[in-house]
Amino acid sequence: MPEKVLASWRDGPARGAIVDFVAAATTPGPAFVEPADRIATFDNDGTLWVEQPLPPQFDFVFRTWAEEVKADPSLAARQPYKALIEKDPEFFSGLGKQDPDVVETLLEAFTRSWAGTTPEEFDAQVREWTGTAKHPKLGVPYRELVYRPMLELFALLHTNDFRVFVCSGGGRDFMRVLAEETWGIPKENVIGSAAAYTYADGRLVRSRELLGSLDLGAGKPEHIFAHTGRLPVFAGGNADVDIEMLASARFALLVNHDDEEREFSYTRGADASLAKAAELGWTVVSMKDDWVTVF
Repeated sequence: MPEKVLASWRDGPARGAIVDFVAAATTPGPAFVEPADRIATFDNDGTLWVEQPLPPQFDFVFRTWAEEVKADPSLAARQPYKALIEKDPEFFSGLGKQDPDVVETLLEAFTRSWAGTTPEEFDAQVREWTGTAKHPKLGVPYRELVYRPMLELFALLHTNDFRVFVCSGGGRDFMRVLAEETWGIPKENVIGSAAAYTYADGRLVRSRELLGSLDLGAGKPEHIFAHTGRLPVFAGGNADVDIEMLASARFALLVNHDDEEREFSYTRGADASLAKAAELGWTVVSMKDDWVTVF
């Protein structure tokens, strides 16, 4: 393999397991994977970039909702606006853990807020946010908080004819704005929770309805199969809502956030996935011990 493969990864069990799996999958023998079946899927928040104190997409959403409440104060009595204004700790705890009920409430409001907008209009709003918003603790734009070791892993997989997909409970169209410039993958390789679209009079616009189920838990392998016609052979995640996707793959990689100095240290929303990793022999990545560089 090239000398600079996974350059930001320290030599150790995690790096060795990845390199060995890729080598076995691409070498004729019992573990060989046909190129058509080389599907690799990755969660986004907490797996590819920072998800604390909240997933970045919600920074984008909350700014918009704050303006909506100013324009229509009656919204303050409705969820999720009420929880945001009151800084409801239970609500934010559920969001931090990606609790499906909380996420669904947010995504339903999200679809209402942007209903009737064209893809170009929505993309422009996301790009404006990425150019101005900064992380509250780390003080840099969110685009600078993508994990370098994971981009190197993408490069290794691409070199070996894997097709890489991002599969997240977050908004598909939000992530698509970032996909090509940030992750180096095409928009069509982004799988996520999404609004339905309607096409009429030459215009494609977002509707008020969600397209299918949430892309969390069992929804992840369901969405992956619907999108690709296959289940992944390689999957990466960091939380309990990724368990089903990780279990559906031949090789599972779980990112453990244990680096308070360079990023964050927490297991909230990940205790079950860490236990499952120990039970099933998944490869656990210590951000503190396995990554030379985080960003």
